[in-house]
Parts: sequence; structure tokens; C-alpha cells
Amino acid sequence: MTRERSRRRLRRRDRNALIAASLTALSLTASGCVVVHGEREVLPAATRAEAAKALTAFTDAYNKADKAYDSSLDAPYVTGALADIDSARLKAGHVNSPSGNPGHIPLKLTDVKITIPEKAGWPRWFVADAQGNKGGNFRWVMVFTRGDLGERWRVSYLTLMTPGTVPEFKKDEDGWAEAVPADTAQLAVRPDELSRTYASYLKSGGKTFADGRDTSALRAARRKEAEKPGLVRQFIDEPLAHGAYAPLALRTADGGALVFFATHHYEKRTAYTGGTVQVPNKDVQALIKGEVKQSLTMESIANEAVLDPAGSGPLRMLGRAWGLTSAQGE
Repeated sequence: MTRERSRRRLRRRDRNALIAASLTALSLTASGCVVVHGEREVLPAATRAEAAKALTAFTDAYNKADKAYDSSLDAPYVTGALADIDSARLKAGHVNSPSGNPGHIPLKLTDVKITIPEKAGWPRWFVADAQGNKGGNFRWVMVFTRGDLGERWRVSYLTLMTPGTVPEFKKDEDGWAEAVPADTAQLAVRPDELSRTYASYLKSGGKTFADGRDTSALRAARRKEAEKPGLVRQFIDEPLAHGAYAPLALRTADGGALVFFATHHYEKRTAYTGGTVQVPNKDVQALIKGEVKQSLTMESIANEAVLDPAGSGPLRMLGRAWGLTSAQGE
């Protein structure tokens, strides 16, 4: 064994001892026995075994809720944007099929990869991506978060990415990843400005984002919809970046970051005098409050995953999942 390898092994052993001691102290704090400052230590957000267990618990709860169309079954395992999207989907499903989901197919995740960043303070979080058997040939990319040691791990962001697009993450010699501060100025766009920046882009365009399905193509689709005769379509896009919707960023191997963030959207369809507004489908109908006479306003939440390069350059959207959360007829 070389001297350098010996030094690395000693550093790793000392570091692991610090992690174990800090986690033990945190556990004692939760029971009210001692006061420690583990929240200031830079530690892995979870153990690998703990992360794997959290993924299994989420998948089991997701399948039970989807089969029964009952949001109470997975509500303890979701938060933020995913909670909004998932609960509305299950609510609509229950209205249309009170006895449960007749087309239920259990979600199965294979080729699971878990990336755990080291960080100080709360929330702690980690990323899991896996091949899913639903929704086509996509990687299911999930962000698990919790606000303190006594909380359950919950999924706040879930996006689907095509195989090969999940970036390589920067990791240290022990395999831990690096969390990127939300206010860093070392990226093309600060993570805590991404929600506002994307909402502004959808309204006004620009060169901040690379062309793609969820950027230039989405804007083009909206313009096409607005040109259809007999109906006025209005879109309002708002940032959503507080609390459970706060952005989370993970350093990539090239020095940039994969950033998860959320946005809030409205689409209002208004018919000309004497015309009618068609409800798009039965799931929308299930969520409508009021009576659709001349207008229909649909509210939705989206969560996005974007590759934010170091320095400058266009941002590339890797995944965007959205869902209707409410609708109002007038």
C-alpha cells in the first residue's frame, strides 16, 4: 500500500467516523437527550440503504393509491409539485371511476441509480432515477426530500427523461454528490431564479433556453391554439419557488448543474358571443367547479428538470411533467 493510499484511507475512516457520530447525535437530539450542531456538518443526506428503502416505500404507496384512485394512500409520501399533480389526478380518477382504476398497472422500477449529495442543514434530499414500465421508454427521475430527522422521505419532484439524457454527476472518492446552492452565481441562471425565468420565457421567448419540446415547441403550440377561430385562449405563467417548491440543484461532472424547479400555470378559454367552450376530456370535467357557459379556466402545476451550464449558454430542458390541479367554469 502506498503512502498516499494510506492517507486517503485514513481520511475516509475519519470522515466516516464523523458521519456516524453526527448521525448518532442527531438521533439523540430527536429524543431530547442532548444538544448538538449536526445541522452545520456537511454530511451525506441519507445512507444508501435508507434511500433504497424510501424508494420502495414510495413505489408501494404510489401503486396502492393508483389502484384505488385514493390520494390518502400516498399523500404521506409526496410533497410540493408532485403532491399537487398526483392528488388532482387521483381525485379525477375517483370521480370517473369510484370503484378504482380499471386500467391499473403496477409501477415497476428497474436499473435504479441513487445519487446522494453531501450538504449541511435542512432540507436533506437525494435523487433516484430508474427505468419505469409505464409511460413509454423513460427514466423516472425522482427527488426525495425531508425537512428534519423525524420526517418521512417524500418525493417532491418527478420527471420523465429519455434514456441517455440523465447527466453524469460530480462525485467525490466516496461516491457522494455535490448539492449546488440555490443562490450561486456560477451558473447561467441562478437556481432560485429559474422558475421566474422560465415563466417569463413562456410569455416573451428569448435565447435563455435551447429549442425543444418544452421550450420553443411549447410556445409554438400555444400560438397555434390561440389562432383557432371562435375561441380566445389566454395563458398566464407564474413562478413557484417557495417552501416545498424550492429549487434543488445537483452538480454535474462538467461543472454545471441539474436543477429541479416548479411553475404555476393558467389557461383560460373564452368563447365568442353565442359560442360554446368544449371541455377537453372527462378528467378535466371531474375537476370543474361552476358551470362552463362562456369560459373555462384551467390551473396546472409543472415540475421541470433543466441542465444549467456553468458560466453562460442556453439551458436545456431534460424533463417536464405537469398536471391539471383545478378548473373553473363561468
